Amino acid sequence: MSTFDQPAPVHEIRERFGFLRRSYAMLIKEFIQLKRDRVSFAMIVMLPVMQLLLFGYAINTTPHNLPSAVLLQEESDLARSVLKAMENTAYFRFLYEVHDVEDFDNLLKSGKVLFGVEIPRGFERAVRRGDKPALLVAADATDPVAASAAIGSLGMVVQTALKHDLYIGDPPEMPFEIRAHARYNPAASSSLNIVPGLVGTILTMTMLIFTALSVTREVERGTMESLLSMPIRPVEVMFGKIIPYVLVGFLQAFLIIGIGVVLFGVPVLGNLFLLALLSTLFITTNLSIGYTISTLVQNQLQAMQMSMMFFLPSILLSGFMFPFAGMPAWAQYVGECLPLTHYLRIVRAIMLKGASMQNLHFDTLALATLMLVAMTVAVTRFRRTLD
Repeated sequence: MSTFDQPAPVHEIRERFGFLRRSYAMLIKEFIQLKRDRVSFAMIVMLPVMQLLLFGYAINTTPHNLPSAVLLQEESDLARSVLKAMENTAYFRFLYEVHDVEDFDNLLKSGKVLFGVEIPRGFERAVRRGDKPALLVAADATDPVAASAAIGSLGMVVQTALKHDLYIGDPPEMPFEIRAHARYNPAASSSLNIVPGLVGTILTMTMLIFTALSVTREVERGTMESLLSMPIRPVEVMFGKIIPYVLVGFLQAFLIIGIGVVLFGVPVLGNLFLLALLSTLFITTNLSIGYTISTLVQNQLQAMQMSMMFFLPSILLSGFMFPFAGMPAWAQYVGECLPLTHYLRIVRAIMLKGASMQNLHFDTLALATLMLVAMTVAVTRFRRTLD
């Protein structure tokens, strides 16, 4: 018998079986540890399910029924036919009817509507006389994706509006024209939309993670007990943890906005002090949420996982990546509960539209409410943890 046909020594066989036995024992141990770590196991299940549901049901890259307003300077059958024809394109949904230019502009600045239609006085009379009047459609182009498809649908409105009013079938020539004016971002530059949005997105991610990890790190190292043994209250611990990261958030916001202005030509048309004030409110809200997360978890890995669990719907449902107005109603309700949704409206309105507090009172109030709720939950949970 040759050397190649000789059986393996007994110790080699034992070593192979020993390797398999030890690997199997380690495998069982990891499954048991994963089973005990319920937060990590929940994240493994919930993250893919959440992504599937959000992308399958909530995300729509061609939004319809976009909120619109009309500045109606005359009441006529033709004017109503034009508005009806625009609604029939499925892109426009008229929520407001105003009779003043200032109200018209405020609705666009505040972000309550994405489109404004101005029907001038004497419009129907000018059409019947053949003067070919112009109908103005003002679009909030801070989100070019939401505005482009709706503007492209305006070409069919003229024929549809006139079929039953002045002509049977198509008119021999266009008796009026529709002039679309893209406000705040006429060139449809994506950087004007993305750079202000990145301010809120980066602040959300970093503030959540920094705070959640900061507190859980103290717990893991055992320094939290010695910290609390000192004559200091839980609320004071919380504020001491939060305030340094407010300054960090300011630095991040300053860097992003500064680079956006210098390299990408993003304008800052509004009040910088107002932007700084509302940014402070947003940063504090996210820090409070991060502090709440730290009271729910046992270690830094769980803190990171739960932060990502909150961050994922924030970027998908806030209007940063996809048009907010194109989401179904339930997704918009969820989005309204996220601080990033309101801050994106604020930062884009101040930087690109020159909006004032009068235009931003709703989103400011919503952000303040979310901050108070998050801070109350954080302090309550922290006290229960100590007890």
